[in-house]
Amino acid sequence: MEILIGFLCAVLLAVFIVQIGKARELASAVRNDKNEEYEINKLQAGLGVVFMVLFLAVCLGSFVYYTQYILGWGPNTAASEHGTEVDYMFNLTLFFTGVVFLITQFCLFWFAWKYRGRKGHKAIYWAHNEKLEMVWMIAPAIVLTFLVVGGLQAWNNIMIDKGDHDIEIEATGYQFAWALRYPGRDNQLGTKHFTLIKQGENELGQDWTDEKNIDDFLPDKIVLPVGKKVRVRITSRDVLHNFYLPQFRVKMDAVPGMPTYFIFTPTVTTDSMRRRLSELPEWQVPDKNDASKKRWETYDYELACAELCGKGHFSMRRVVKIVTEEEYQAWLDEQEKNSFYLTNVRGKANDPFASKALAIEDLLKQKDLVNTQVIAAQDALAAAKKANNAAEVTKLTTALVEFAKLQLTARTTLDVQAATKAAADAATLAQQVLQPVVTTPAVDSVATDSTVQ
Repeated sequence: MEILIGFLCAVLLAVFIVQIGKARELASAVRNDKNEEYEINKLQAGLGVVFMVLFLAVCLGSFVYYTQYILGWGPNTAASEHGTEVDYMFNLTLFFTGVVFLITQFCLFWFAWKYRGRKGHKAIYWAHNEKLEMVWMIAPAIVLTFLVVGGLQAWNNIMIDKGDHDIEIEATGYQFAWALRYPGRDNQLGTKHFTLIKQGENELGQDWTDEKNIDDFLPDKIVLPVGKKVRVRITSRDVLHNFYLPQFRVKMDAVPGMPTYFIFTPTVTTDSMRRRLSELPEWQVPDKNDASKKRWETYDYELACAELCGKGHFSMRRVVKIVTEEEYQAWLDEQEKNSFYLTNVRGKANDPFASKALAIEDLLKQKDLVNTQVIAAQDALAAAKKANNAAEVTKLTTALVEFAKLQLTARTTLDVQAATKAAADAATLAQQVLQPVVTTPAVDSVATDSTVQ
């Protein structure tokens, strides 16, 4: 309310000043006083110069003040490999447009002051000046040529699709959310078709007769490993959306009926970005949603929609986490069992493989066996450290290296025999390094007298 009242007061003051000026001009016209007209011209031109100084000062001051929040400046350097190219082009464009902005604003108000109406001065009619026209045509043309060529080179470098990506995921925009899809261990997204879409049953229209769909899962956030090239397949189910990852300089329209894509390589993990922000005083304040944590502790990358797609546009946000390879594999391990097919289609009327044994089920079973042995070894290592048993710590640490290899095989292989062998080897290794639990024979609580005949 205070802001509204202040705004209304400012508007009323401006109206008052304008009306006073109009009344003064009307009085001068009635009296036909040229000197007063010249004085008014001088006042208006002088106010224009004052406005120019204040305006440019505010522009420069606000830029400096908000540097910590501008992409490409302060802590907001690009978190992807190609992002440095994008930031360079933006900053280069900002330099040239900034110079032009300052020059034109200065000339605009300086000309109003220098060539104001004065006694004894008469305006010169100047139809054209070929030299001046050539200058203001050729100079911008040269600058724009360099900017356009540089932009095209950057675009071609970024968008070239060599097929050498490590991971491909899919993002489908709809009013008002993103449906995310990851391939399973086969690293291939299954086919889909809009005619197969059923609300509440098959939101993406996945074709369940395509075995590549069996291990695809639909997470609620994007999790990616740092340093791995990612290809995002971008589609829309209804209207125009825009897949936007600001911190990674990723932005591409999601168009109904016309799949698009973007390829990028994350270079900064979420934890690393949080540590970077923790060094800035403005990020030391309590988080507005969790007062027990500071603002930098709750920071996350985000996926947003950069296209006005309807009244619920604001809600199209997903969390993006960039993690280490080990953390990514652990996350995949948890997500794999949540395959949409296995949790929503398997064994039901619409299951085309209802009478068929699936390799993925055996693979998950063997992986769980390996994971059980790994957890047991990790628990034993923690207990050995607590007991300061150096020999046991060394033995278990060495064993966990071998467990990790077996676990990786169980997590990634498509061969059931290889997964079964990994589970068997893990069980054998566990028998060798894990101390068996020593049980003490139970003592009968009823005492007997052996001397009784």
